[in-house]
Parts: sequence; C-alpha cells; structure tokens
Amino acid sequence: MGDVVTSGAAGRDAAIARAHEAFASGAFRETLARRVAIATESQTPDRAPELMRYLVEEMAPDFAAMGFRTEIVANPREGGPFLLAERIEDPALPTVLGYGHGDVIRGMDAEWSDGLSPWRLAQRGERWYGRGVVDNKGQHQINMTALKAVIDTRGRLGFNAKYIIEMGEETGSPGLREICEAHRARLSADLLIASDGPRLSAARPTIFLGARGGFNFDLWIDAREGGHHSGNWGGLISNPGIELAHAIACLVGPNGQIRVPEFTPEGIPDSVRRALADIEVVSTDGGPQIEPRWGEPGLTLAEKVFGWCNLEVLAFECGNPRAPVNAIPPRAWARMQLRFVVGVDTEALMPALRRFLDRHGFAHVQVAPSRETMFVATRMDPDHPFVRFAVASLTRTHGGKPAILPNLGGSLPNDIFTDVLGLTTIWVPHSYPACSQHAPNEHVPLSIVAEGLKLMAGLYWDIGDGLSERGAATAR
Repeated sequence: MGDVVTSGAAGRDAAIARAHEAFASGAFRETLARRVAIATESQTPDRAPELMRYLVEEMAPDFAAMGFRTEIVANPREGGPFLLAERIEDPALPTVLGYGHGDVIRGMDAEWSDGLSPWRLAQRGERWYGRGVVDNKGQHQINMTALKAVIDTRGRLGFNAKYIIEMGEETGSPGLREICEAHRARLSADLLIASDGPRLSAARPTIFLGARGGFNFDLWIDAREGGHHSGNWGGLISNPGIELAHAIACLVGPNGQIRVPEFTPEGIPDSVRRALADIEVVSTDGGPQIEPRWGEPGLTLAEKVFGWCNLEVLAFECGNPRAPVNAIPPRAWARMQLRFVVGVDTEALMPALRRFLDRHGFAHVQVAPSRETMFVATRMDPDHPFVRFAVASLTRTHGGKPAILPNLGGSLPNDIFTDVLGLTTIWVPHSYPACSQHAPNEHVPLSIVAEGLKLMAGLYWDIGDGLSERGAATAR
C-alpha cells in the first residue's frame, strides 16, 4: 500500500496522484475493458446471467478488497439484481452513499463504425470506445478507484461509505424504490455522491443537484373503422391526422412554448437563476446546432434546459408511413413527452391535459399515460452548505469553478434518494454531451477520465478531512 499519509495538503496531493496513477499505468483501462466485455443489456431477457456476472465477478470483489461488506439482493420485481456494499469506520462519522448502474443500453452491434464493437474497449485518438464507458460502468469505476486511492493513502476514508449498484437503470430502475424502502436503515446516510449523465461541456467539471422529471403520454383519435378513398370522401369526413396535429399545436406553440399552464412551474427561483447565470450552453462536436428561437421566450439557453420544461412529440403515426395510399386514415396516434422541473404537480398533469383539450374543442382526442416509468423532478438548493463544500473541493483540484446545475436536463431516479432515503444529493458526471451514450460509438475522452479520478479523489479526501470535523449536520 505504500506510505500512509493521514491528513493535510500532502496527503490530499498523494491521494490524487495515486488515483491518477491507476489511469497512467493502464490498470484502470484494463479493468474497464474487462467490464465493457460483459454484455449487460438489461432490455434483453437472455442477458440476465450477464447482469449477475457483472456483480459477482467485478463489483463484489472490488468492494471487498476495499474493506466493504457486500451482499447481492434479488429484485423484488422483474429486473436485474442489486449489490449493496458498506464500509463502517465509526458510527459517529458522516456516511456517504454511492450509486451506479452496471446495465447498459442495447449494443446495436451492426451500427458501430468499422473496427469498433460495443463489447470491446478500443482507443481511437484520445477517446475510449465501448458500451458503458460513460453510461455507467466507467463513471462508477472512476468513483470506486478514487475511494481506493484515499483508503490506500490515508489508511482509512475518514467517513463511512455505502454503495448500491443496480442492474436495471436502462429499463426504468424497476425495484430500486422497493429495495431502498426495504433496506432504508441499511442504506441510511447523510448524503449521496454519484456520477451519471454528462458534464455541461468536456472542458468544464460539473455538479448537478437533481434531475428534471420525465412524463410520457399518448394522444390518439379513433375516427372510424377502415380507411376511405380521399377522392370520394375528402371534404366530407374528418381526417384524424389533421385533427391530432391541431390538438398538439394547441398544447405547444410553433416555437416550442408550452401552452398548458399546469405543465410549467410558476417561475424560476432566484437561487436557481444565480446558479445558471454563468452557464453557457453551446453546440458541441457531433451535436445539433442550437436554435435560440425555440422554447420559452424570455429565458436564457441555460434556463430553458435546466430551469424550465419542454414538451416534445416523440412519435406520430397516421396511415401507413412506409407505403401511403390514397385513403383518409381511420386513426392517428402520437407519443408525447414532458420534461419538467420542481414546481410542477405530477398529480395534476393528466386532469389538466384533459381539461385543456376539452376547452379547446378536442374532447374526442383520447389521452392516457404511457407505460414507461415517470421520473419525478428533484432539485437541491444551489446555496446548500454541502453544495458549497463540494464546489470548493472541485475548484481546488481543477483550478477553476465547476458548472453548478440545479438539475440535470434529463431524468434520473434521484427522487428515490431524496424522498425515500431523505438524502442530500450531489452528482459529479464524468461524461460530456456528445458521448453517444445511447447510440452507436459510445465513447469517453481520456481527459475526462483522468480529470474525474483527480476530482473524486480530492472530494473524498476533503470529506474525510473537513466534513468529519464539521459533523453530519453540514451534509444535512
């Protein structure tokens, strides 16, 4: 293990150097390559043995080597298993819960660029390619490596650590809420530190404090049985495609502004506006060009995506899109998605939608929530004491202030940690917006991996130093 340095700037620097050495020596890459090779596609039933293998062969031994007690717990619903791990150094010390998911989205093997495979880690230029390098195998591996660097440097963490690794996040985290409710005492902690999603940009470390909610619903019109000739019946019978398009247009304006009052909050809190004031949202390599005209008028780009809501059409079907015929179709259907922030009442969404459509002459449009899990919006106050603590730590390591996002633009099951376990939640992502995490050619820049190891080693060291002295009240 080498020399043990228990405190001070020298110890902090030594822990950071030890974490970086795991990257520089190739040890980190070797471990990640082994994990990428395990095809943990949670959407594919015959991959169930691989989900368990990831926990048994990779996670449990790594945690055990760091002095964690581990247990693999079956999913109470249909879905992948969970690994629970804990290292209790002193019950009087603060406790940090970590989280990650070892399952990945489908590999899409045939769609990767020549020479690349989702199940083989490959380097091209300054990037590593492979399914899971950012979502989420690489991200929780960065955090676990940083924890080990602190233990090896100090001889202890200086706080208690617990961890939960799930194997079903890509299918909506079935069973995660039930596991947290059933093991509430075992998972009790003062705060959550986890990594998922992208940074604001590849060059700027980021902290986000929650996630926008996600709610999918269907709209459809069943006008009649069968299609009817458009020449004989056009102008005499309604076209459900046209009517449904108008119904959607009444919900969201021509520039993307949401028109249903209950689908947006009353406003953006001052602390959120202050946090977003220095956030620059720009198009990245491989990403689409931003269109400033789109979205809620009067908001900055950062406020639109991190402080407000958006309503999208995910799919629209009418007739036979692949082989249109000269007939007025009998049916039209659309899948809609609302991304929403704290301040939107989820219980009011469907009743408000029904009232709004009825009031605008669309009582015949049918509505129903889709079968996907609804994610609840969460957001920590950017002025929270531990947020300031974490920002100071990352700033000290990086040399510049990280981006502070009150919530991620996307959705995560963060409400389980805030509402069920009552935790302060801090997310430090080790990815970037153009990483192709749910597409072919998923990749991570080497610079983000190297920097993420340093940032997390510094943060864990500082928690063992400063947070233990201040007590758990700082986190709460």
